[in-house]
Amino acid sequence: MSLEDKIKAAAKNVEGKLEAAAGELTGDTQMKVEGQAKQAQAAAAQVVEDVKDQSKGVLDAIKDKIG
Repeated sequence: MSLEDKIKAAAKNVEGKLEAAAGELTGDTQMKVEGQAKQAQAAAAQVVEDVKDQSKGVLDAIKDKIG
């Protein structure tokens, strides 16, 4: 996962946490749910990037064995 992607995912997660907390404090259910959705999106992005990293590691290992 590139540093830029990590930062984007972390920022989206923080944004979601803040929005969910604000929704909770104000009683705004829609805001709370939208914040939770942003947190879920950030978690999904993290998983996708982790899979990319693992795939690259496997491919690099195969190339080393072949080469």
